[in-house]
Amino acid sequence: MTEDFEQRARELAVYIIEGRTTIRAAAKHFGISKSTVHKDLSDRLRAVDRPLYLQVREILDQNKAERHIRGGLATRRKYKGY
Repeated sequence: MTEDFEQRARELAVYIIEGRTTIRAAAKHFGISKSTVHKDLSDRLRAVDRPLYLQVREILDQNKAERHIRGGLATRRKYKGY
């Protein structure tokens, strides 16, 4: 692994932790794909910085538990027209 990948993984983790954002929002902010964000956070960060990985994993698990609620709200907004 190069230093660039490790640094990007750390920056992604800090961005998600500070803003409590989703993988999709982080990918959009950094201009990379969702799969790249997921790969950086789940594989590269785990190998490089375990404490930071555990913090970001907590937020990602919470997002996963809440995603059905966000999906329902998005569908509601779609059909209500706002």
